[in-house]
Amino acid sequence: MKKIYNVAIVGLGQIGSYLYKEISSKKKEIQNKTGKIVNIVAISAKNKNKKRIFKVNKKIFFSNPLKIINDKKIDILFECIGLSDGISKKIVEKAIKKKVHVITPNKALIAKHGEHLSDLAVKNKVNLEFEASVGGGIPILRTIKEGLATNSIYKVYGILNGTCNYILSEMENTGSSFKNALMKAQNLGYAEPGNPKLDLNGYDTLAKVKILSALAFNKKISKSKCMMEGIENIESKDFDMAEQLNLRIKLLGVTEMINNQLFERVHPCLVKKNTYIANVSGVMNAVILEGKPVGESVLQGEGAGPGPTSSALMSDFLSVLRGNIKFPFGLPNNVRKKVKIYDDKNYINSLYLRFEVKDKPGVLSQITKHLAKYKISIQRLIQIPNNTNKKASIIIITHSVKENNSKKCLKSIISNKNIIKKPVLLRLF
Repeated sequence: MKKIYNVAIVGLGQIGSYLYKEISSKKKEIQNKTGKIVNIVAISAKNKNKKRIFKVNKKIFFSNPLKIINDKKIDILFECIGLSDGISKKIVEKAIKKKVHVITPNKALIAKHGEHLSDLAVKNKVNLEFEASVGGGIPILRTIKEGLATNSIYKVYGILNGTCNYILSEMENTGSSFKNALMKAQNLGYAEPGNPKLDLNGYDTLAKVKILSALAFNKKISKSKCMMEGIENIESKDFDMAEQLNLRIKLLGVTEMINNQLFERVHPCLVKKNTYIANVSGVMNAVILEGKPVGESVLQGEGAGPGPTSSALMSDFLSVLRGNIKFPFGLPNNVRKKVKIYDDKNYINSLYLRFEVKDKPGVLSQITKHLAKYKISIQRLIQIPNNTNKKASIIIITHSVKENNSKKCLKSIISNKNIIKKPVLLRLF
């Protein structure tokens, strides 16, 4: 059995740098727990001279990460670049083909190319580990693959993006605007300083949902277009209304099997204050699994930042060092089948609708007539006038309505000149 393992880390941003320090400072602990000696023999990043939390050993630095595989004898490679394609995909492919184990926190890469890379890993009898791609430090993927291996899971949902959860919590607790809450998240390092769009528009959460679906339901990663909405249009007045209704606003990622069809979605939800998920705040993530015979399982922890992510990477690292060669998605790839996709037009749910309108006679009746045309029944209606600028907010809670009806209704109603801007839609969960 091999005793010494050579390690390469590609990508030295916050996560890669933190991981480097973790491995360097815990070599003795790693040896005690696995019986293996580990050496970092190669590192790579765009900028050799960038200030980092450790001093870069230039003897092991590679400007071109692809050269590492040719020039060094590597046993385990950490890919911490984070792209869905390009150099991230190339270095992982090349490493696996050279029979190098790969560990990555890259949810975009796994969601897009997980099937292909999994096939390669199985063929070359190496591990492709990606625990850190979902839920930061929460061991959700290992729980599904190992702890709940014989359970029949039919629904997984939760808060899967710490950035969005922090922003929504900040808006609720302080009355901050979306812009100010985002700025604070950026200053604290919870959101990307440049362009945090992939967090805010739901894309990051959806990539995690796709990985969870594949593992929970033993299916191929779906390539279908899914319902995906972000938090950019939510305003402080929506939190005021949620408070009146005894609800909270959360961005949820949901995947479930409905009549053997896969229904994946990401969107802001109004959840009852007395539910578990409503009380997960700040940068925390939480995942709830429903299955048989286990019932309901809840896992919660920090989902963002280099600490929690490195914790998951180290978990994968020790698993590989102990010699646990596993199928990346828990089952042989030929057993995992393609899944039929649920038509989200048939999804039935109650809605929260907010219209910003000109405050003049007849506007409310125009909206209610329009809703009636598309068979959208009103459960509750609140009108809040703003006498200063002759505008008003109209908030409507609907009875259960088909997704297709609500989409058609809002698409046609937007042409009404008395409606000042695009209506806000939140789904009750």
